[in-house]
Amino acid sequence: MDHVDLAIIGTGSGNSLVTPDWDGKRVAVIESGAFGGTCLNVGCIPTKMFVYPAEVATTVREASRYGVDAHVDGVRWRDIRDRVFGRIDPISAGGEQYRIEGENTTAYLGRARFTGAHTLEVALNSGGTAQVEADQIVIATGSHAVVPAAVSEAGVPFHTSDTVMRIDELPERIVIIGGGYIACEFAHVFSGLGVEVTVVARGERLLRHLDGDVSRRFTSAAVTQWDVRLNTQVDGLSSVPARDGGDPRHVDATLTDGTTIEDALLLVCTGRVPSVDDLDLSAAGVEQHPDGRVVVDEHGRTTAPGVWALGDVCSEHQLKHVANHEARVVAHNLVHPDDLRSFEEDVVPAAVFTRPQIATVGATQEELEEAGVPFQFKVQEYADVAYGWAMEDTTGFCKVLASPEGRILGVHLMGHEASIVIQTAIQAMALGLTAHETARGQMWIHPALPEVLENALLGIEQSQD
Repeated sequence: MDHVDLAIIGTGSGNSLVTPDWDGKRVAVIESGAFGGTCLNVGCIPTKMFVYPAEVATTVREASRYGVDAHVDGVRWRDIRDRVFGRIDPISAGGEQYRIEGENTTAYLGRARFTGAHTLEVALNSGGTAQVEADQIVIATGSHAVVPAAVSEAGVPFHTSDTVMRIDELPERIVIIGGGYIACEFAHVFSGLGVEVTVVARGERLLRHLDGDVSRRFTSAAVTQWDVRLNTQVDGLSSVPARDGGDPRHVDATLTDGTTIEDALLLVCTGRVPSVDDLDLSAAGVEQHPDGRVVVDEHGRTTAPGVWALGDVCSEHQLKHVANHEARVVAHNLVHPDDLRSFEEDVVPAAVFTRPQIATVGATQEELEEAGVPFQFKVQEYADVAYGWAMEDTTGFCKVLASPEGRILGVHLMGHEASIVIQTAIQAMALGLTAHETARGQMWIHPALPEVLENALLGIEQSQD
């Protein structure tokens, strides 16, 4: 059995735990798939690299509204795809090689499971097993796509976000099951690149987890872009029969509204769950939440002494920036047991790179109402600020929620570059600034788009104390 000072299961944010503090010590890095985790290989980075050309193509198609006559001559899907993975795959491969050749790291390429409180067995991808004993272990295995039984048991070809970006050709049409952020981002990507998109959502709105105003207004915008089937589910799936023009990689999808989408690529976007099923956590005494997440305290410690966890495997926020924050905290705590730091996740922002783009931080109106927290709010339209006029924007808006005294409780944006515009609000909430202090404590470039946030903040009444 190999003995190491630290074993890290997963090479997403967990890979960053190998700091100079471990020089001269032995570290095992265990990975069963591609190095770099979800974000690098199948998540944040490649999806945004697809979003951008989709955004460019859509902007060109809509250029006539500004007096510019333009059109898209064609989309070279393979060129788009190869640009993305021609950059990403070498980074992943380089990270793997770096750990293989590292002076103090040993890379175990395979799937790990606990055999005791501090022992692991790794089923190596190359065959055979390796036994590892570690003084400390970090679980950073991330998450994977959920596939409903109705799909997996139907025996039809389908894709998830983990696979769809590597297809060889754009389909004529695509059926996307799901109404969350992954579904809405891919709907934008494929629609922007010229694919006929049908979104099948079982709820009455898309992005239901967001603030109600955002969800409702986004749904209204989405139905003008895609064929959106709300309150609908897939009732039956069958492989495309051998017929002229039929693609054996596609399906016929019968929906509960009585219609059938024929000869479509099937993309399943029904969420992600922690990748823990084969870790045998009970063998180490690691407890889990009912939804499968690993239980950790504010320092990242699991219920097993010397075993830590971070990122999607334990966090309620499936966000790379959250995982990176947790990795920084755990990296410190691993080597400073008498000076533990805590996760600081009171202000967690997020964005959905769909069309229109969405960004959010803090509480939604519904959460405040349910908790009985008093609040005031202001909604500012993109159309009512100068840069919004320049864009002829008709859908974008900014919503600020604040306490009666003016403390910012939540900010929600839908519109052009929302993920950039919201950053000032994130900083203000992190620093404890009121809406008035944020709006009047600095100059705002005129007539730049952040004025939509400035004006929303100015609509919040100041404290009378």
